[in-house]
Amino acid sequence: MASNVNPTVRRRRLGQELRRLRELKGMTAEEVAERLLVSQSKISRLENGRRSISQRDVRDLCGVYEVEDARIVDSLMQMAKDSRQQGWWHAFGDIPYSVYIGLETDAASLRVYEPQVVPGLLQTRPYAEALINGALPEAPAPDVEKRVGVRLRRQDRVNTPDNPLRLWAVVDEAALRRVVGSKQLMREQLEHLVEQSQLPHVTVQVLPFEMGAHPGISGHYAILEFPDAADSSVVYIEGVTSDLYLEKANDVQRYSVMYEHLRAQALNVEQTRDFILKIIKDYTER
Repeated sequence: MASNVNPTVRRRRLGQELRRLRELKGMTAEEVAERLLVSQSKISRLENGRRSISQRDVRDLCGVYEVEDARIVDSLMQMAKDSRQQGWWHAFGDIPYSVYIGLETDAASLRVYEPQVVPGLLQTRPYAEALINGALPEAPAPDVEKRVGVRLRRQDRVNTPDNPLRLWAVVDEAALRRVVGSKQLMREQLEHLVEQSQLPHVTVQVLPFEMGAHPGISGHYAILEFPDAADSSVVYIEGVTSDLYLEKANDVQRYSVMYEHLRAQALNVEQTRDFILKIIKDYTER
């Protein structure tokens, strides 16, 4: 197996296959847990790809599901082995949102709504440093630098000429008006945002204050889609102490419809660039 296998995505695919085998057997997660003398939550975490899965786990589950085809068992065992490899982000140590990074690394497209800050994939280093320092005032300098390093490395998906991420960002006006660091820093950040928005695979739309209430009023979320049809889309909602990942078709559809409303209410691409340039001028003249 190639060394660049994404362990997060491999876990998701393996979990989906194990869930399929369980359902074919007509068993509930609780029944499987009782057979293996483990918790039901462990079975659920294995199936949703949020927990690392060992070859022993796969062997035991295949036994419960009475999988007789050795080729299927061997394939699942190999997937389990691949899923325990480390992605590039592990070199930075413990990252709270490592599951999301793994998904983003393998995604074909990302639709994001940002109500408070410039999207991470479009941030400059000074903006990212000031933002993280402000959000985590008690974090030691090495931790801040680690987070900044990860954020900048994530941007490779946007800036690479080889199969870049298709990024669509709807950004609230508040993110442009909020002075992070200094006015000069904001001017440079917004100039960078305009520059990035001109890439053929990046679309940026601003949602101005005058639009009033809108479907994204409850906060930030992102929708990730993948090149392989076997990988279901994921809605990501970031939390303070934990994150939420929604994969059920109804949930993804609901958030997708919300996003279409956001795009329709936001300024179009040309209007957005003019709007950002006016704010840049405001920062320059103050």
